[in-house]
Amino acid sequence: MQWKPTREGYLRFLAESRAVYTALEAAVASDARYAALRATGLERVASLDADIAWFKSEHGLEPPALAEDGPGKTYALMLTELAANDPPAFICHFYNVYFAHTAGGRMIGTKLSDMLLDRKELQFYQYGGADHKPLLDAVRSSIDAAADGWTRDQKDACLNETAASFRMSGALLRAIAGG
Repeated sequence: MQWKPTREGYLRFLAESRAVYTALEAAVASDARYAALRATGLERVASLDADIAWFKSEHGLEPPALAEDGPGKTYALMLTELAANDPPAFICHFYNVYFAHTAGGRMIGTKLSDMLLDRKELQFYQYGGADHKPLLDAVRSSIDAAADGWTRDQKDACLNETAASFRMSGALLRAIAGG
């Protein structure tokens, strides 16, 4: 099966992703256990809001209503529960979502920009003019410092969440081609 992204699918991906980033950012903002992950420069909700508004003004596309059982809301609910009940697992997802977005996600964004948007780079892939690598390094240091205080079981729980993180992120990506 050939991957055929559409503008509508890309907008759905952005809307679904917004639900996930909203959950991540809300958990970090409201729970003192995650204070070191606040104001990192990696936050994406405002950028997603701007990009979704751009799709509407430039292409006349409304953001889709998200299904309760869709990938964005499903992942957001999972993240909210993990943030409250299992900080190591939540931090695994936090790490994987933000770090994957700045690696492969940026490459996908460039490809989609070339294919669908006349090479416009969405704000989702920008960091206020800053280089994202130092931002990632600072977050990695904060996560490493938190993990230093974890038991072996907590560290293993964090590592064991990696497959779920990739599965949930993959479901978001499938929205681009209507999946």
